[in-house]
Amino acid sequence: MKKKVLLIEDDKIIRDTTSRILELANYRVKTAKNGFVGVQLAKSFLPDMLICDMSMPELDGFGVLQIVSKIPHLTCIPFVFLTEEKTTYADLRKGMELGADDFLSKPFEESELLRVIESRLKRVAAFKKNQESIFDPENPELHEKKSQNIKNITQFLQQKKVYSYKKGETIYCKGNLSNHVFLIKKGEVKTYKINSQGKEFITGFFTKNQYFGYSSFIKGLAHFENSKAVTTTQLYKITKNEILKITSDNPSIIYEYLDLIVSNLIDVKEQLMLLAYGNVRKKTAVTLLKLVKTNFVNSKDKITISRSNLAKLIGIAKETLTRTLHDFKEEKLIEVYPKSIQLINKKKLLKIQ
Repeated sequence: MKKKVLLIEDDKIIRDTTSRILELANYRVKTAKNGFVGVQLAKSFLPDMLICDMSMPELDGFGVLQIVSKIPHLTCIPFVFLTEEKTTYADLRKGMELGADDFLSKPFEESELLRVIESRLKRVAAFKKNQESIFDPENPELHEKKSQNIKNITQFLQQKKVYSYKKGETIYCKGNLSNHVFLIKKGEVKTYKINSQGKEFITGFFTKNQYFGYSSFIKGLAHFENSKAVTTTQLYKITKNEILKITSDNPSIIYEYLDLIVSNLIDVKEQLMLLAYGNVRKKTAVTLLKLVKTNFVNSKDKITISRSNLAKLIGIAKETLTRTLHDFKEEKLIEVYPKSIQLINKKKLLKIQ
């Protein structure tokens, strides 16, 4: 049976040309000239793949993705954005956060278009196959056992040894080798590098239920950074063999680890972009928003990070941070307390350039 592709594109020439290419490649194609028509068509056509222009009048690609992702029978459909050459990094980041699976920059080669579609459809097929293998109607006991294993991951952690670290205590140093990944049960941890002049640059902050230190774990290489407990911290150390056992019993969990690695890669790239091109205000705003997003807040929804650590995470001098926070407070974007920061207007912080 032919796979169904829905193409939403307001440019008639691109829409017609792309449609003909897909039809020649043996896909069943439906097209829509704008986002409103596309969303309605998606509900009835039920495509296997949705390709949508990012920049359209009235309802743009972001709006289409937000609406489609909330429709139960359309949630798992691969979504590919068609972008212009002038598309900004912020737009790409927004698309990824909304759940886009891939991006194609116009003009694109026919082979590139087909390759993206084929790879995404293969990935969906592989996922469905794994899901089907988890439930075998002829062997319900096997399904029950595997479901139990998934539920018992928490129980697995309860049986693990908990390692405790005092505030300021080193967890690992650059050059150390490890055969495990760290999972935080309680507390806060920072990873950092020190340059030849002895200046510290923080590469990441992690808190409860977050993993860190998996670069060495995955590649079998020495750690390229240091890590230290920011507060009194409790950790689990999960070995490679234990993760292999968990994922072999429960294939769907593999996607959680892949999502973890990909999300970290996106964060690292965003941080590098900010260091290279962002001004002080932009870097500070994005970092504050990221800390809130990753639950690096206390019970009163306040960011509890020292000014020194925050400055090192952003990559600016502490004095520069103090001035920037003062400006943000004057603009009623944040409220500053002796040992914490509270975001007052996240929307305006997000728009800072």
